[in-house]
Amino acid sequence: MYDMQKLAKLVKELEDQLVCCMRCGLCQAVCPVFAETGRETDVTRGKLALLEALTREMLKDPVGVGEHLHHCLLCGSCAANCPSGVKVLDIFIKARILLTGYLGLSPVKRLIFRGMLSHPGFFDRLLEWGACLQRVFIKPADNLLGTSCSRFWFPLGKRHFNALAAVPFHSLAGATKTDSGKSGIKVGFFSGCVIDKIFPAIGQAVVRSLDYHGIGLFLPQSQGCCGIPALSSGDATAFHRLVRHNLKTFASEPFHYLVTACATCTSTIKKLWPAMANGLTGEEQSQIRGMADKVMDISQFLVDVAGVDQVFPSRKDDLEIVSYHDPCHLRKSLGIAEQPRKLISANPRSFFREMNEADRCCGCGGSFNLEHYDMSASIGKRKRDNIIESQCSTVATSCPACILQISDMLSQAGDPVRVRHVIEIYADSLS
Repeated sequence: MYDMQKLAKLVKELEDQLVCCMRCGLCQAVCPVFAETGRETDVTRGKLALLEALTREMLKDPVGVGEHLHHCLLCGSCAANCPSGVKVLDIFIKARILLTGYLGLSPVKRLIFRGMLSHPGFFDRLLEWGACLQRVFIKPADNLLGTSCSRFWFPLGKRHFNALAAVPFHSLAGATKTDSGKSGIKVGFFSGCVIDKIFPAIGQAVVRSLDYHGIGLFLPQSQGCCGIPALSSGDATAFHRLVRHNLKTFASEPFHYLVTACATCTSTIKKLWPAMANGLTGEEQSQIRGMADKVMDISQFLVDVAGVDQVFPSRKDDLEIVSYHDPCHLRKSLGIAEQPRKLISANPRSFFREMNEADRCCGCGGSFNLEHYDMSASIGKRKRDNIIESQCSTVATSCPACILQISDMLSQAGDPVRVRHVIEIYADSLS
C-alpha cells in the first residue's frame, strides 16, 4: 500500500484536475457504457462527481467508488468530446492508483502484474508453455477467423478467441539490428504483448514493410509490456518496473523513431508514460520524454515519414472490399485516422469502404472485457452490425486488442468476414 504522504499528493492532484469539469453532460452522448446502462454513475460526469465526494469524505467508501471507476472502458470518448479539455483518462487512472494504494492490490492481480507481467523473461516462458498446453482446454471455432472456444466453461466462458501462437514473434524475429538503408532512417520496433504472443504475423508484416522502404531496424528481444494492464488496475509499482525495463532495453541502440503496431501501446508510451512518471528519477523521466517524442503508429510512420500514398483504382470490380474500425486510443487519444485508411488504399487489390460509426468503441477495454464480458459483448455487437452493413469481406483495424474483440463478435455470429491489421493488408501488396 502507499504511505499517507503519497495518497495525500494524489488526492491533491485529483482535486486540482476535477475543478475543470463543468458537468455539461456532453460525455453522455458518446459514452458506450452509458448507452447500455443509462446510469449516471457510468458516465464521466457521474464518476467525476463520485471522485469529488471521495476526496471530501477522505475515502469513506473507496470500494463502492472503485466499482464505479472500473465500470469504464478507458476509451477516451468522453475526453475527445469534452469542451473543457478535462484530462479524463489521467484523472481516472490516478483515482484507480489512489484507491489501489489505499485498499491494496488483490492477490490475483498482484500475482499477474508483479509476479509475471513485470518479469518479461519469465512471462515469455510462461506463455510459451501455455501455447503448448492450450489444446487441452480449447477447440477450433471458426477457421476463417482463426478463433477457438473453450472446451469447458471456465475460465473463458462463451468467448471465441484467438489462441496463443505456436511460436511467438520474438522467437520468429530474434534480436535485430540493421543499418539505415536508402531512407537514411532507423526505427526501434515496440512489438507489444498481444502481437508477440498471439499475432506474430502482424509483427512480421511490420518488419517486411520497413525493409521494403529501406528503413533500418532495431528490434530488441527482451521487450516488456507497455504497462497499461497494470496501470489501468491502479498498480503503479508494476507499471514503473515495466517502464524502467523498456527504457533500458531500448537505450542500447540509437534510432530516429519508435514504431508500434498497437494503438494502445502507442498511446500509452506517448501520453501515459510521461503523465504517470512521478516516482521515477529525473534521468528516467527525461528518457521517457525522449521515447514519447519518437513513438509513432506504424501507419502514421509509413504515410507521414516514408511517404506511402493511396492508390485510386480505375476499376472496382474484383477488388477486396475492406472497411476500417478506428481504435479509440489511436483516433481519440492521438488524432490518427487518415493514415490507416491511406495504408489500406495503398494496396491496389483493396477497395476501401467506410462503415457507420467507424470510430465508436468496439467494447474491448482490456480488463473491462474480462470483468464485464456481457457489457463488453453488447457494445461489441453494435460494432459487428456496422461491419456487416458495410458489406466488406475484410475489416481492418490498428489495434490487436480490437482484433480480438471484433473476431469474437463475428465468430459467434458466424459472419464470413476476416479481421486483419492494416499493416498486413499493406504488406500483402509488397513484392
